[in-house]
Amino acid sequence: MPRKICVVVTARPSYSRIRSALHAIRAHPDLELQLIVAASALLERYGSACDVIERDGFKIDRRVYMVMEGENLITSAKSVGFGLAEMATVFDDLRPDIVITIADRFETMATAVASSYMHIPLAHVQGGEITGSIDEKVRHAVTKLADYHLVASDQAAVRVVRMGEVEERVFVTGCPSIDLALDFDREPVNFEELFEIHGGVGARLDLAEPYIVVMQHPVTTEYARARQDVEETLEAILECGIPALWFWPNVDAGSDGTSRGIRAFRERHDLPHVHFFKNLPPETFLRVLDGSCGIVGNSSVAIRECEALGIPAVNIGNRQAGRDRGANVVDIDYDRAAIVAAVRRLVPRRRVPSQGIYGDGKAGPRIADILARVPLSTEKRLAY
Repeated sequence: MPRKICVVVTARPSYSRIRSALHAIRAHPDLELQLIVAASALLERYGSACDVIERDGFKIDRRVYMVMEGENLITSAKSVGFGLAEMATVFDDLRPDIVITIADRFETMATAVASSYMHIPLAHVQGGEITGSIDEKVRHAVTKLADYHLVASDQAAVRVVRMGEVEERVFVTGCPSIDLALDFDREPVNFEELFEIHGGVGARLDLAEPYIVVMQHPVTTEYARARQDVEETLEAILECGIPALWFWPNVDAGSDGTSRGIRAFRERHDLPHVHFFKNLPPETFLRVLDGSCGIVGNSSVAIRECEALGIPAVNIGNRQAGRDRGANVVDIDYDRAAIVAAVRRLVPRRRVPSQGIYGDGKAGPRIADILARVPLSTEKRLAY
């Protein structure tokens, strides 16, 4: 009988991080895919990732609504509590053989705690990385709750073993998001087509001309500064005058401040060279990214996918502090003049040789094969 592999997707970036593994699990003769979509992945104001998931042909077995309004520290903590109660019910209903949780978002705690207390083996994707802030605490906590570790790099594997995990259960698979980054249709994007299908608001751009991509999220340990930080970036982008496609922030403590900062800035200033999107399907987003001069902000996309593609990245602030990075990344603070200078250096378009830090494009099949053959156990010190 095929093993039932239950994957929990809680946000739009989580889907990109696991998409190739979902395909490989579904195609594997010894595995049965169960898919739970939860939290902000269900919400329209964050781009409704579940719509993209279904368009990609995946069947969603359960939807878990768990996000409280407010986007602050209190609502984040309460959302985890709601999610824990709901996940326990869903796991009891689906009866998976293994649960997979992804990366470090706060919602992953609900998945990890529920599966652990229900003695369901837990596999964690992208453990062992360092970034600081609450994300690192969540990531390492999930590592200790997990039974199997599907890490993106050799250095991440070393860290997981140093945390006391059994070496035989730590597998260097690479990051599934790199699979797609190294294998997508690189046909240039036409803005009119992009706007017609995916909407958004703001300027209509000619994507045959140089442009940049902006993705800025709040830092959960500095959430009170979110509005101030995004306004500094907005002022810099306005001053530069370089056409930009700007993507909405994730649902984190402080995202309300980021969103309000963007809206208030748009009311005060004419932005004739900026278009804002909530979300794009993974392949479309990669085409947009690939055609750009570079990415600006604090998203891990700059560290992962852009490293694989050799796309220059201006990383602002400390949200990605400590994460392994390539030569494509320039790190700066939230200083308008520094941002302006760094962004202007992105034009004209160029590429930086990749070091392959986060994988070779074959993570999805590796993950599926490991899940099919690994002996199942929830005993933390049992080596095999």
